Amino acid sequence: MNLEEFTLKELLEAAIKSEIESRKVYGNLAKRVKNALLKERLELLAKEEEKHENALRKIFSMNFGDEKPQMPEKIRVPLPEVNISSENDPISLVLESAMEAEKASEEFYRSLAERFEGDVYNMLIVLSEMEHTHYLIIETEYKNMKRFEDYDSIWPMMHVGP
Repeated sequence: MNLEEFTLKELLEAAIKSEIESRKVYGNLAKRVKNALLKERLELLAKEEEKHENALRKIFSMNFGDEKPQMPEKIRVPLPEVNISSENDPISLVLESAMEAEKASEEFYRSLAERFEGDVYNMLIVLSEMEHTHYLIIETEYKNMKRFEDYDSIWPMMHVGP
């Protein structure tokens, strides 16, 4: 991913906003689902995105001191958002969008890491790898939904076990 045309400040602000938006999506989606395991995984993802936001705010502070990040209205940086056109969108559609966003975030953090060295480089590589893990979590749930098209409504406790 080529990030050369963007300033470091733009990249960090876009990344922070992206994490905030992802946290909201996962949190809201967790409130909509009936499947206990999926709900738990979505809540975990929301908490993970909050941790990512905090790490990025720390990196921002290290580079820009007491200046506060300005959240852009629209992200110019190539970070796709999870698209939800309505609260009635099928969960599988939201998960498809989330997988694409996680994949792009993984690549974004790996590319952003190239602008740093030392601890910040390592932190951004860790964030990249965590985004990959998020992709795998969502992909697993997406595959389950495809196998059991209505498993969330028909079998709400399907994964709970004895």
